[in-house]
Amino acid sequence: MTIKSRNIFAHGDKIVSYRQKKNGVYEARYHRNGIDVEVSSKDLNVLKQKFIAALNNLAATGSVRDRSCYTVRFNDFASSWLALKEKTTKPLTFREYKRLFDHDIAPVFTDKTLSDIDREFIQNFLFAYVEKGKHRTAEKLHLILRCIFDLAASDYKLDSPMAKVVLPRYQSKKGSAFTYAEEKQLVDYCTSHPELAASGALLVLLYTGMRRSELKTLRVLDENWLECDTSKEKMGQDTVPRRIPVTPMLRKVLPSVDFEKAKDTNVNTINTMIKRLFPHHHTHELRYTFITRCKECGINHELVMLWDGHSFDKDVKTSVVDRGYTDYSEKYALAEANKFDYEL
Repeated sequence: MTIKSRNIFAHGDKIVSYRQKKNGVYEARYHRNGIDVEVSSKDLNVLKQKFIAALNNLAATGSVRDRSCYTVRFNDFASSWLALKEKTTKPLTFREYKRLFDHDIAPVFTDKTLSDIDREFIQNFLFAYVEKGKHRTAEKLHLILRCIFDLAASDYKLDSPMAKVVLPRYQSKKGSAFTYAEEKQLVDYCTSHPELAASGALLVLLYTGMRRSELKTLRVLDENWLECDTSKEKMGQDTVPRRIPVTPMLRKVLPSVDFEKAKDTNVNTINTMIKRLFPHHHTHELRYTFITRCKECGINHELVMLWDGHSFDKDVKTSVVDRGYTDYSEKYALAEANKFDYEL
């Protein structure tokens, strides 16, 4: 191609060649020492400014291009979002975010910049899970993508494609309490097999209402009270210890319970035993069973909430403020706990 002129300019220790094409556009190219920069402009001064800006971007970000929604790759931005979440969420929550990103999101969004991703792309991505019956996974992915694009919209002044993304409504599967017959079957099995790692743990969960994640924090205070740390508190908030009474039903199985062994039992071991004994039940339903039995025994609902670590229950007819200012005596609480006694 014929060119009108060829010249050079200096920047620091770099000598840069540039040329002017027939259409009047200046081009500068620099390919040395691992640096590859190409810029163009109809104004020579602007050309030099672009070259300097490209070098600065390369030093700061590893790319000669300005960081914008057109140049930043989605997976790179999502990785920075994950790094932020690692410092602001609980480890278990972060691990789930990262698992979903690594397994489901990253492979599909590879090489796409933020601006490449539109509503239709995300909608089709999520509908693929819905069509497989994975509604809960689709909801989790929707949440992660919405959070990522909310941050991207703030950083790069782009419209989030999540604004119009929708998911079909579906009825999530609700847990159910064990029947009395199932409870008896579980208790009989665990008490007759105390050598199994999960036996004591299942009995503790059944008769305390603790969450699986709280079991490892179990502490024995005295003959009447156990204590654990409430796992639903957000990261950054103080750990909230929660006292749970030793009820008559728990006392009946204490000979088969080693609390230290129970608290160290692997959650997967617990889940496996429940699934083997009751294929249609989940470990979390032991908690439902405890709460249900408390109510069936006529125990004060507010006390049940304190014991199981709930901040709200639609069956309790007082406000959150009222419950916050209620301070039951230990004598009254233990008297209520003693109602938790029935035949299996």
